[in-house]
Amino acid sequence: MEKKYSGSSLRANIIHGIHPVEEALNSGRTIEKIFIAKDIRKAGFIDFLKKAREKYIPIQFVPVEKLNRLAGNNHQGVACIIALIQYYQTQDIIAQSYEKGQSPLLLLADRVTDVRNFGAIARTAYAAGVQGIIIPEAESAAINAEAMKSSAGALNNIPVCREKNLLTILKQLKLIGIQTIASDVKGSKYIFDCNLQIPTAIIVGSEGEGIAPELLRIADEIVKIPMANNFNSYNVSVATGMMLYEAMKQRMEH
Repeated sequence: MEKKYSGSSLRANIIHGIHPVEEALNSGRTIEKIFIAKDIRKAGFIDFLKKAREKYIPIQFVPVEKLNRLAGNNHQGVACIIALIQYYQTQDIIAQSYEKGQSPLLLLADRVTDVRNFGAIARTAYAAGVQGIIIPEAESAAINAEAMKSSAGALNNIPVCREKNLLTILKQLKLIGIQTIASDVKGSKYIFDCNLQIPTAIIVGSEGEGIAPELLRIADEIVKIPMANNFNSYNVSVATGMMLYEAMKQRMEH
């Protein structure tokens, strides 16, 4: 069964019940996440779970009370959220950029979990000419009604790529000649000292933990943004906006 789950004026689709969720899996619809009741007998879900994992769909085992809140009481222990957007492959976005004669500009958002921040980041990224946003499969903001609203519609237009492993994708970007620039308060240079006209992936991290150390270690550059009064207080969406607009400024001058 499919119902509308409303957290605001925009809505996300919730499908619940074993056969409806299985049909959604087989249909090719983009599934944001699957929820399975913790106490359910797992034997009957072996093929189901295998198929979901093959499609890299996040699976979360939750108390039955959460499923009740999401889907009512007739869920048979399983429900899923149908994505509000279509996800893209990173390599396809890069190929399209080159086909259009553009220098790729990508944004990699590591563990940005606040939906409003993510929506604001997407809004700025689209306005600044970013060709794609790369997010991790786990530990990332749900692209739900609130994120869509915060993006002012940008998430309907800017491609989002969901990757299983950001470290792997970062290494792949470096191998094909895309410079990787990470934002950190301990950066060795300012963002405006970098050449952002060449193919670039800018990496930003969560407000609480920043960028994962393993990503920082392999980034080509670690940069910072000037701050007065020794006051380290830029919101992640604001900091992202400043870096992206520096990239857009350089590209407009080129």
